[in-house]
Amino acid sequence: MTSLADLSRQHSSLDGDDIDHLQRLGAEWAFLADLCFADLLLYVRSNDGKWVVVDQVRPATNQTMYVADYIGTWATRGASLLEQAAATGESHEGEIAASEGGRASTRLMAIPVRREGHVVAVLSKEWKVQDGRSLGELELAYSAIFDKFVLMINAGTFPFAGRVADSSAAPRIGDGVLMLDANGTVTYVSPNANSALHRVGIHANPVGMRLAELGFHDGPARQAFERMEPVVEEFEQGTEVTLLSRCVPLILHVDGKPVVDGGLMLVRDVTEIRKRDRLLLSKDATIREIHHRVKNNLQTISSLLRLQARRLTNPEAKAAVSESVRRIRTIALVHESLSREPGEDIAFIEIVRPLLRLAEEGLQSPDRPVRFTVSGDGGRIAADTATPLSVVLTELLQNAVEHGFPEGSRGGAVTVLLTQQLQQLHIKVTDNGRGVDPGFDLDASTGLGLSIVRTLVTTELNGSISIRPAVPEDLDAAGLGDGSTHNHGTVIELSVPTVAG
Repeated sequence: MTSLADLSRQHSSLDGDDIDHLQRLGAEWAFLADLCFADLLLYVRSNDGKWVVVDQVRPATNQTMYVADYIGTWATRGASLLEQAAATGESHEGEIAASEGGRASTRLMAIPVRREGHVVAVLSKEWKVQDGRSLGELELAYSAIFDKFVLMINAGTFPFAGRVADSSAAPRIGDGVLMLDANGTVTYVSPNANSALHRVGIHANPVGMRLAELGFHDGPARQAFERMEPVVEEFEQGTEVTLLSRCVPLILHVDGKPVVDGGLMLVRDVTEIRKRDRLLLSKDATIREIHHRVKNNLQTISSLLRLQARRLTNPEAKAAVSESVRRIRTIALVHESLSREPGEDIAFIEIVRPLLRLAEEGLQSPDRPVRFTVSGDGGRIAADTATPLSVVLTELLQNAVEHGFPEGSRGGAVTVLLTQQLQQLHIKVTDNGRGVDPGFDLDASTGLGLSIVRTLVTTELNGSISIRPAVPEDLDAAGLGDGSTHNHGTVIELSVPTVAG
């Protein structure tokens, strides 16, 4: 959808500051629509004299009059009222043709939007008149508040200049309204705001009293009045209730100087939301603590196995225990990484880097130096995928070293390339060792390591894997080429889904 700024630049000669002013109005005006129970449309005069709708907002307190989206369309009703407001600099109200097939009387109030003394746009309040129905106390109070903001819009003091508190998560009109006068005395309380006061133990009639006299936190109101800008604050009212409030000061100009004429305070009870937040934080901390304890237990098992290996004399038994220790250390490393990460997923690169360091420590030797490198970014993967995938990668690194660089060889290099596309994690392990046989068949392999890899990839990870001899292009792409035309080295390509299938 075309933005307010794009439409304004395309159809008008408004400068950047004017457009910024209108964008701030669009960011703030949702509560204005709720206060006046009407649709609000923002019009900008085009270079050829027509009026184009650049923004639109519907009320949450009343049924909308416009189901359709009129942003980017030209004004067809009430154009004369828009012209009068722009020409005189004053609000004008009148009846317009019914919209979208309606029969009820429809009215439009055209409000000039002023910045630095110049009218830069016109804001329209458009609503259907319901004959024979008198306004209730709440509607009258809200309308009076809206009229005060109309004066501010016309004077150029609303929206507020500069950077103000973010209103996107602030309370809305339906949450609860308290109206304050210039002295901070409460002049009106909506039913929902009254209920919020009752929940915090304030049962006295607040009208005619200051917030502090009621025992209610008045920090947002005091700051808003002093700074002459909206203030959003969340605070504990009592021991069990958490409230979110936003206070918007009403500004008038007296003898050319801005003066606070009162304030609109919106209040929302967020106690249950904050309780859920605390439960989620507690759950997250508990999960991380579990990962930490599992890591410690695995390290203890690893240490016990190493002690056991020292007492063994059979070379095959010692090798089997050493391999078990390495696999346990790999799983412990994953749990250590998960214990530091919030949430239920983890950046895979944060696991791969320590895995390569682990491989360097345990697999290479002085007469078989092997360099391990990683490139790319595998994105984030789920915690239940991280453990089997890390075990698979460890086995592949061991396989690359043991079969590509036998004891006594000059060693070489192993590179790991990580990419993630279309919810698939791709891992490419390339070495410049002696290479796998051209007729190698992974499914026919009987080695324990590759059997573990095949089982984990196809059953737990629902992925695919292939092992083939490297060609010079593979080695060059991995930075392992030496200019030779001989095919040497091995490429292992692994692909697993990153989301549950």
